[in-house]
Amino acid sequence: MSQGAVVIKKIKQAQKELLAWYEKAGRHELPWRNTQDIYRIYLSEIMLQQTQVSRVRDEYYPRFLEKFPTLQSLANASLDDVLAAWSGLGYYSRARNLHKTAYLAQKSLPTDYKELLSLPGIGQYTASAVCSFGYNQSIPVVDTNIARVLKRYFALLHVKDKTVWEYAQKLLNHKDPKNHNLALMDLGSLICLPKNPKCEECPLQQECQGKTEAELYTQTKKKEYESLELFYGICIQNEKIALTPATGNMYKGMLELPAVDPIEEDFLGSFKHSYTKYRLHVKLYHLDSFEKAIWVSTDALHVTPISSLTKKALSTALNKKTM
Repeated sequence: MSQGAVVIKKIKQAQKELLAWYEKAGRHELPWRNTQDIYRIYLSEIMLQQTQVSRVRDEYYPRFLEKFPTLQSLANASLDDVLAAWSGLGYYSRARNLHKTAYLAQKSLPTDYKELLSLPGIGQYTASAVCSFGYNQSIPVVDTNIARVLKRYFALLHVKDKTVWEYAQKLLNHKDPKNHNLALMDLGSLICLPKNPKCEECPLQQECQGKTEAELYTQTKKKEYESLELFYGICIQNEKIALTPATGNMYKGMLELPAVDPIEEDFLGSFKHSYTKYRLHVKLYHLDSFEKAIWVSTDALHVTPISSLTKKALSTALNKKTM
């Protein structure tokens, strides 16, 4: 048997073992895996980009769909309503792009990979995920978990993303591409962990070239964070709180507490908050008045486009006796 034939045989065996494992151990209960609705599949992929699966599944996904059950309803909604429904998920550019894409696509997302790439907020991963999971097209999918599996299985050290995608294509099961990609994703999430991988439970362990030095293939540059100190004012009148349009790109299109110069005798409290590359130390101060405020009833804050940082600030402030 030629070397090429041996490689093909190994790949087919790996595909078979991977699908058998997925049938028994895969996360089949996830709601976006039990629908053929392209909008719901697409929405889950956008939400899952920066958020834990359990939080998306239990909180944000069902709540968002209750308010915007179809792509058309999302397209017809105001950006303020979309941002309010997204509140707490962070990375609000995702919500803005989701809204733009819904408006452009209207009733249905395109089936063509390149057309999907032309829509706001849809990159290589999301386009391939929609094509594979939504349209069952024979196309590889590579997220962080799948990349880790591929790097270890093929012993790919210090390679570019393009190379990882090429190996994903080599391993792709063209007879069942959707379940193949989902299986790789779950294998990376449940078994082929960044630290202390469960190699003894892995269906690909026999031919895995990197299993003896598994953590070598997950080494990444240590993330550096920038520390910032923020000062916000709390002004409440007639059970309404003063808010102002957010400045900068971090919370664009949302409302936030007004920034103030700190006066120590007006200090209410402080807390720490993390956001992308920032480590924030937030300090809150009492305000007697605030000009050009957008007054929001404290009872309406749950439907107001505010960030988790603002929610945390309000929770901290409203629990103070001095308020």
